[in-house]
Amino acid sequence: MQVSVETGEGLERRLTVQVPAETVESEVNNRLNSLKNTVRIDGFRPGKVPLKVLKQKYAGSILQEVASELMQRTFREAITQEKLSPAGDPQIETQDLVLGQVMEYTAIFEVYPELSLAPVTDLSIEKVEASVEDTDVDNMIDVLRKQKMDWVEVDRACADEDRISIDFVGTIEGEKFDGGSASDMPMVLGAGQMIPGFEEKLTGLKAAEETSFKVPFPEDYAAKELAGKEAEFAVTVKKVEEPRLPDVDEGFAKAFGVESGDTVQLKSEIKDNMGRELNRRLRSLLKDNVMDALIQANPVDVPAAIVVQEAETLKQQTEAQTPGSDLSLDSFMDSAKRRVQLGMVLAEVAKVATLNATADTVKAKVEEMAKDYDDPDEFINYYMGNPELLRGVETLVMEDAVVEWVADQATITSKSSNFDEVMNPEGK
Repeated sequence: MQVSVETGEGLERRLTVQVPAETVESEVNNRLNSLKNTVRIDGFRPGKVPLKVLKQKYAGSILQEVASELMQRTFREAITQEKLSPAGDPQIETQDLVLGQVMEYTAIFEVYPELSLAPVTDLSIEKVEASVEDTDVDNMIDVLRKQKMDWVEVDRACADEDRISIDFVGTIEGEKFDGGSASDMPMVLGAGQMIPGFEEKLTGLKAAEETSFKVPFPEDYAAKELAGKEAEFAVTVKKVEEPRLPDVDEGFAKAFGVESGDTVQLKSEIKDNMGRELNRRLRSLLKDNVMDALIQANPVDVPAAIVVQEAETLKQQTEAQTPGSDLSLDSFMDSAKRRVQLGMVLAEVAKVATLNATADTVKAKVEEMAKDYDDPDEFINYYMGNPELLRGVETLVMEDAVVEWVADQATITSKSSNFDEVMNPEGK
């Protein structure tokens, strides 16, 4: 077998393989001989059909089978011999097959690039630090109180954050329009439920009071036939209600799963939950910063075929999560390229640092994930019995190990923050 390699553009390689005619013919003859005892041809007894006759009848189809198998076998041998690491399936170009002549084919493929990591000690990485304070717990309790909020009817003028019930009729140039009327419609003032200017006209009214006013529909209003037009509304306030928050007492604690009704225990559990969420978010931020630093310090060409495969995977995941989404493959290419680059760099870091995902570290990760579920044991048993899910956990464990190792080696710059800034960046 003769092998030659040509370097194409970027990561492309052209591997040309020549298989001796004797090898091909020997394989064909072996298969023809194996047919002697099974094939039946008129005029010949079983097992007595001459090889020449068998060649005339079957050599063409057998040659195709032999050529296909020889290509697969010799391709594997050739890439091993030339120390090549193909990325994706090769494109095969073949010469005409003629029994008795050399079989030649060319495999065109991309290879994984050789990667030499930049010194990790040269990296500078920001690490955000924060903790859960008592005021954060108090704020969370306020959020929970609002979840259990009641509405109490009052006899006063309505104000922001009150809920009112209204009847209204809207007209444009004296004519009613679709969607412009309602009865007993609830509306929280200040929530922006209606078009701009509508709620402001109702503030200060009491139950049973009536008013009328004109407001324009926004120019970009969804209903094009109404966009930009001025409407007149006749409104009657039917009821005014104010929000009433529950006390943080035994009943409140029980409502959030504390069977004893102990409010101190409730606050402790809330703080623990917030701490877990905060630590998870802080690890995620550090992980993102480590990944960004690694990518920036280790620019690497990636095989286009692998990027396309990754983009197709991302597209399928998006379509599964959001049925009806109609995004083109191109919209996933940038993300796919980064993921492939990152995967290669992380694999090299794991190799250099001799990092491994052991059974114990994988189980520990599953147990950590289980803390967010009502029945942790059920979650753990489900994951530990599912090899495909465990492979995903192994990937997470390896990523965590890489982040920890890089953070230990790199220069870390601490940035002080707080719970709200970390968990709700830019007020999101």
